[in-house]
Amino acid sequence: MLDSGRCLRSQAAPNLKLRCVVFFTKGMTMKFGLILAAVAAVSFAAPVLADGKALYLEKTCVACHGKDAKKPLTPEYPRLAGQNAKYAERQMLDIKSGARANGNAAAMKGVMHLVSEAEIKELAKYLSEIK
Repeated sequence: MLDSGRCLRSQAAPNLKLRCVVFFTKGMTMKFGLILAAVAAVSFAAPVLADGKALYLEKTCVACHGKDAKKPLTPEYPRLAGQNAKYAERQMLDIKSGARANGNAAAMKGVMHLVSEAEIKELAKYLSEIK
């Protein structure tokens, strides 16, 4: 739908703040203007993150830390359920960057390329909320 006749606002993401304004001139058709607005909205929209649980399952965390993050594959791997979010985020970021290279960090280093910093934050938040 049109927002004040200037920008296209997606019905799928009504809270999306558009970073563009498309002005319709005499020679521009409404259809062309809508296409331009849609392209601009898609081009500038921030990527939508999956929720933490979906990321946990998708990014292979479940393979070593268990389906509910409560029972790891081996006793050497940490139980992640209920972990402090800031701590978990810091550990994942340090492993990803190479700042942490002790203990089982080598096993994690092999999969950390699968997650972005934003996804790490979502994962840490999810893990902290598991009871």
